[in-house]
Amino acid sequence: MKKDSRIFVAGHRGLVGGAIVRKLRAEGFTKIIVRTRAECDLENQGAVFKLFLEEKPEFVFMAAAKVGGILANKTYPVDFIRSNLMVQNNIIDASFYSGVSKLLFLGSSCIYPKLCPQPIKEEYLLTGALEPTNEWYAIAKIAGIKTCQAYQAQYGFNAISLMPTNLYGPGDNFDLNSSHVLPALIRKFHEAKVSGVNEVVMWGTGTPRREFLHVDDLASACIHLMETYNKSEIVNVGTGSDITIRELAELIKQTVGFQGEIVQDLTKPDGTMQKLLDVQKLHGLGWKHRVALEEGIQTTYDWFLDNQSAFRR
Repeated sequence: MKKDSRIFVAGHRGLVGGAIVRKLRAEGFTKIIVRTRAECDLENQGAVFKLFLEEKPEFVFMAAAKVGGILANKTYPVDFIRSNLMVQNNIIDASFYSGVSKLLFLGSSCIYPKLCPQPIKEEYLLTGALEPTNEWYAIAKIAGIKTCQAYQAQYGFNAISLMPTNLYGPGDNFDLNSSHVLPALIRKFHEAKVSGVNEVVMWGTGTPRREFLHVDDLASACIHLMETYNKSEIVNVGTGSDITIRELAELIKQTVGFQGEIVQDLTKPDGTMQKLLDVQKLHGLGWKHRVALEEGIQTTYDWFLDNQSAFRR
């Protein structure tokens, strides 16, 4: 990419898209194309093709997606599979037919089988059954990967796919009905601290292990691979290390300054017991993460404090 390349970031108001836009601007890219949903509904094929024909992007970061935690996936399965399939198909098709030079598609670590070996290598995709609590989202993302690979196989279209681990950071979703575990715990501990209650409820046993990547690191990896990687095979993006949910809760409790107790709700599901990505391929491509988890949680909490009025019910 050149500094004046026309770059479309789909989903710029989301956690990942926002980070990619910030990183592009920080690195001096000057022609970044973005659209709100009101300006262009990405589920509308005609609107997407019109955007591409008018703006003529050369590079596309596909960061638009409907995402959520266990509760959201369980409650709204149609929304998760339908919306994601429509958006990604529209953007991939429009990218190819309008002459985009390269597209980067963002998947998710939930594409991998529930019981696959740890750490998870890229070749484990489609070797077993998915985790039932997020299979609708996972199936949509797998379809997106395969669509990119099909376009490259049949037409030589340069479409690459990255599989990030669990993400967090400034701009995260702190809605307790749809957020992931890390932002949800930040909000729970903060509200408990402010209201003076003496306990915070943690879902499940706390024993599952999870890997967390700061979204600014993901944005850095996306730009690095957009400029250096051109194969259809997927690439994991993560830190290569994980912690238990209980350890995460204790770390967030300390960061927030909550003095009470953590109480387990054993009626709630744990989900997959471990999801740790093998990142040897990523490291071999010349990229490693920089933001330590402790530092990232602190900056994310600072951002929450500055923006918490937006999360009040």
